[in-house]
Amino acid sequence: MYKIRYIGDPVLRRETRPIETFDAQLEKTINNMIVTMHREEGIGLAAPQVGYSIKLCVVDISSIYENEGPRAFINPLIVESWGEETLEEGCLSIPDVRDDVSRPEGIRLQYTDENGQGHEERFDGWMARVLQHEIDHLNGILFVDYLPPFKRRIWQQKGLLPENY
Repeated sequence: MYKIRYIGDPVLRRETRPIETFDAQLEKTINNMIVTMHREEGIGLAAPQVGYSIKLCVVDISSIYENEGPRAFINPLIVESWGEETLEEGCLSIPDVRDDVSRPEGIRLQYTDENGQGHEERFDGWMARVLQHEIDHLNGILFVDYLPPFKRRIWQQKGLLPENY
């Protein structure tokens, strides 16, 4: 298991590097990330949130859809998106802050699985949203970056976002 990194930690703003080696260490990292995500009661977790600047995220939306389970997405790249939907989001790295964010409602994603196998897949609904949120982490973007300045100020005044954010 890992410790979650919180807003203000520089690792959350770094660009991540692609994963090129698919070995036992990567498998261990994926498993530890899944355990950490479940411990924290999250539905997604990106490597920067546990201190690693690599293009890796894990997602488990089985709390929303029974037929889903934990999945790893390595070197994910959104190649197409469509629609728009506004829903409330939160983040393990920004505790107690939840706010509305508009995102595309569907995406087409290229990614590699933990076995080094390439995939291209279409995602809609919650899976698309969670993937976009986690992929943003891989690019140093936090969901609060999408909020208008007045909403960020409100969260700062409540002491839930850093003043220098």
